[in-house]
Amino acid sequence: MSWLWLVLGYLFGSTPTGFVVVRLVRGEDIRRHGSGNIGATNVGRVMGKPWAVAVALFDMIKGGLAIALARACAVDDPRILALVGVAAVCGHNFPFWLRFKGGKGVATSFGVLFFLNPPSALIGGALWYAVMRLSRYVSLASMVSLSAVPLLLALFEAPGAYVGAAVALALLTIVRHRANIGRLRAGTESKVGKK
Repeated sequence: MSWLWLVLGYLFGSTPTGFVVVRLVRGEDIRRHGSGNIGATNVGRVMGKPWAVAVALFDMIKGGLAIALARACAVDDPRILALVGVAAVCGHNFPFWLRFKGGKGVATSFGVLFFLNPPSALIGGALWYAVMRLSRYVSLASMVSLSAVPLLLALFEAPGAYVGAAVALALLTIVRHRANIGRLRAGTESKVGKK
């Protein structure tokens, strides 16, 4: 039955929040604006910071809901819970509703990690904010903070499956930001608050 939880995790994560919000409120396709991404950062470019925050929060929650549901149904195997979380992020990044072209999974990853181990996710989130404020690069903050979470999980003696899931999510985040890495190296990456 573990495969069923993986499918549910993917389906929960595949809800294209940013796409739906912009379509309902503005009647537009978010993929035709800014970076073409359906995530909160691009929603902020199109609709403003309040909408970006709302989308990010929903993306976080959807990532953890499948884990919460599994636990409510007496699933307590860390390996299954970790895989459900990874499946949710994959759903966000590759939603079949949008021909497998989704977001970068940062908010959803943090939501998953919070449901797996709240202290590690909260510290990681604080690191994200610090790096973002200092550098004004959302992409850099995302990669640095998610890369730190596996170490935090190890320090908190979380199950090995959770650490492995965090490593997988960090690597996926870096891969999804490969274009941003190129712009960071070239000095052309967009900064927060800069048009």
